Amino acid sequence: MAPATPRWRWAIGRHLGERTSVLRRVVPAMVALLIAIAAGGQVAATADVPSPAPSAVASGGVGLRLVDVPAATRDDPRAALYIVDHLPPGAAIHRRVQVSNTSTSPVQISLYTAAASIARGVFVGAEARTANDLSTWTSVNPGLLTLPRGGTADVTVTIAVPKDAAPGESYGAVWAEARAPSSPQGVTEVNRVGLRLYISVGPGGAPAPDFAIESLTAERSAEGLPVVLAKVRNSGGRALDMSGSLALVAGPGGLNAGPYPATLGTTLAIKDTETVRVTLDRRVPAGPWSARMTLRSGLLERTAQATLTFPETGDSVTIDTRSSPPWFAYGAAGALAALIGGVVVVTRRRRRTDCRG
Repeated sequence: MAPATPRWRWAIGRHLGERTSVLRRVVPAMVALLIAIAAGGQVAATADVPSPAPSAVASGGVGLRLVDVPAATRDDPRAALYIVDHLPPGAAIHRRVQVSNTSTSPVQISLYTAAASIARGVFVGAEARTANDLSTWTSVNPGLLTLPRGGTADVTVTIAVPKDAAPGESYGAVWAEARAPSSPQGVTEVNRVGLRLYISVGPGGAPAPDFAIESLTAERSAEGLPVVLAKVRNSGGRALDMSGSLALVAGPGGLNAGPYPATLGTTLAIKDTETVRVTLDRRVPAGPWSARMTLRSGLLERTAQATLTFPETGDSVTIDTRSSPPWFAYGAAGALAALIGGVVVVTRRRRRTDCRG
């Protein structure tokens, strides 16, 4: 004989329909409060931050590719693309760079170095041949060559740091420049492509890179597209080039979406804070979603998670991803449990009243 169903369980089932509206109104609010508190207790409106544009330059049929990658950094994606190194004062390095002509005619190419900087999340090469300390330490040999159609040639980039160089990280670029013949109107088309230089100077080993994803924001673009913004702070001793992806799971009806690539080209200077942007498909439901953002620079990787809902309009809500003391989460969970328990007690009392009548 099956055991009798306890009266309190039967009473809850009997009046579940009557209490559904109460739970629908109260529980989501408590869950949202729990999420906000567990994420750090910070919920605030944020302004739309435009995504920085990639720092690519027009190639005009000329290409540059780093050939020599130090064995110690061979697994680092950044070192395969740019000249990234840490040097003590008085040291020198040599790197081979391949120059290519992808145009349909022979071209004369000038090679030189110039200053660069990081501004608003973008690695920016200075105009023309503007110099800084790093560019004066750097030379390219040969500095001038002519390549046939489809031809390639190797040049050597040498960086010689003076013995009295000040410690710190400097930025520069190696440029390959091709000039087309002037038009009858006197206009000369100049195309150049650059190779980035990230050189840190100082004794001992290289400063450790590090960064933190401080918050995730859900918003709508002006076109109505769902957008996730990650606020990232460079807390280490080297500039960083950010890339990564966003995955959405446990969405409405158990949907999963992504991964979506993060906007590339975001470069963080030391101690700077910038925004990495991920724009999603218009058909992605509003949510709520469990969002997981993974960002990396070279071999360094960080992940942040938050529950996000895309607003109906361009308004936005930021969820702080930094960890909070555990008692915040415990308190919120206790409040939610007490609320649900209160609804059950009310249901039981209502049932007893109905039985007496």
